Amino acid sequence: MKRRQFLKAALATSTLALVSALPEKGQAVQPGRSGYGEPETALKAGRWAMVIDTNKMNDPRLQQQVIHACHSKHNVPDIQGTQEVKWIWTDSYEHTFPDVLDNYPAKTLTDRSFLLLCNHCENPPCVRVCPTQATFQREDGIVVMDYHRCIGCRFCMAGCPYGARSFNFSDPQPYVKEPNLQFPMRMRGVVEKCTFCSERLAKGELPYCVEASEGGILFGDLNDPGSSVRKALEASITIRRKPSLGTQPGVYYIL
Repeated sequence: MKRRQFLKAALATSTLALVSALPEKGQAVQPGRSGYGEPETALKAGRWAMVIDTNKMNDPRLQQQVIHACHSKHNVPDIQGTQEVKWIWTDSYEHTFPDVLDNYPAKTLTDRSFLLLCNHCENPPCVRVCPTQATFQREDGIVVMDYHRCIGCRFCMAGCPYGARSFNFSDPQPYVKEPNLQFPMRMRGVVEKCTFCSERLAKGELPYCVEASEGGILFGDLNDPGSSVRKALEASITIRRKPSLGTQPGVYYIL
C-alpha cells in the first residue's frame, strides 16, 4: 500500500470511530449528562442566570472568599504563571468591559475589580466548535463539560470570547492540596471551567460562590418574573460582557 493510500485509510478509520462514539442527535443537551442525576429535590429553571452586585463584591476579602469557595470545592489546581487554571477570577474594568464606548467612565467603576467566570451564554460558541461534544449545553442553559470526552484540542478556548476556559498542560493533582473526593479530578490535557455548580443544583443547593458572597451574588431563573435575578435586573442598572457578540451571556453585573 502506498503511503498516501495508508494515510487515507487511517483517517477514514479514525473518523468512523469518532463518529460512532458520539451520542445521537439531541442527546448532548440532556440535563442528565451532569453525572449527578436529578433527584426530586433538585433545583430547576428554564434559564439559569447570575447577577453580581459590583457595589458589594468590590471588597478584595470577599472576592477571595468567593474564589476560594469555588476552587477548593472543585479541585481547581493552584498553578501560577502561564499555566494558571481558574474557574472564577478578578480583573480590571478595562479588561472586563472592553467594548463599552465611554471615553470618561466614572472613577468609581475604573477603580473596581470585577469577578469573572463562564457566562453560560444562550448562544455559546464553545459548544459549536467542540468536535466531540465534550462541551454541551443543558436545557436549562448551563454549559457543562464531559471531561472524559475532552480530547484537548482547545477549540473551545479559541471559540470562547471571555477567556473563561483553562487547559491542564500538566497533571493538576499535585497542585490540589486538599482534594474534594465528591467532585471529579481532571487530568492532563483536559480543558475545564465553571459549571454553575450543576452538581449542587442536582442536590437542591445553590452554587458555592453564591453562598460565599454574603448576598453579593444572586442566582435564579431568568424566565421567572418572581425570581431574585429578574427582580434585581428590573430594579438596577446592569451590564453584560461583550453583548455585541450576540452570545447572550447569562451573567449580569449591577453597576
